[in-house]
Amino acid sequence: MLKKEEPTAPDLEGVEVRELEMHADERGWLAELFRTDELDSELHPRMAYVSSTVPGMGRGPHEHRRQTDIFCFMGTTEFKVYLWDNRDSSKSSGEKAVIYAPEGRITLVKVPPGVVHAYKNIGKDAGLVFNSPNRLYRGECRKEEVDE
Repeated sequence: MLKKEEPTAPDLEGVEVRELEMHADERGWLAELFRTDELDSELHPRMAYVSSTVPGMGRGPHEHRRQTDIFCFMGTTEFKVYLWDNRDSSKSSGEKAVIYAPEGRITLVKVPPGVVHAYKNIGKDAGLVFNSPNRLYRGECRKEEVDE
């Protein structure tokens, strides 16, 4: 059983979960969300967005055919992240996982194509989530179909 205070990597092929280091001082804190030396070049972001989710609300579930999402749960509240491997060719096909992204820490969750994902704000405050996917939403100039 996963403890709420510890983000834990699930046993789903290609999914990565890690806590990001927060560099804090008297001014506040800073965290590196993306570095080219820590991510394969085919996964480098093509766009980025931030969303706010109010307590008790969720986003998803959905999956992408080609896109990898790289979520950063910003630690403003606690999130519960749901994952389901919907890839026939995966070693973990059909398996499910739940990850807790705790308040006060930044949790990175990399979700490859074919993994159904959703998250819910289970905390008391609005939560910020940053995502830097490796595909453009609806393609160049938003002229393609949505990859969901």
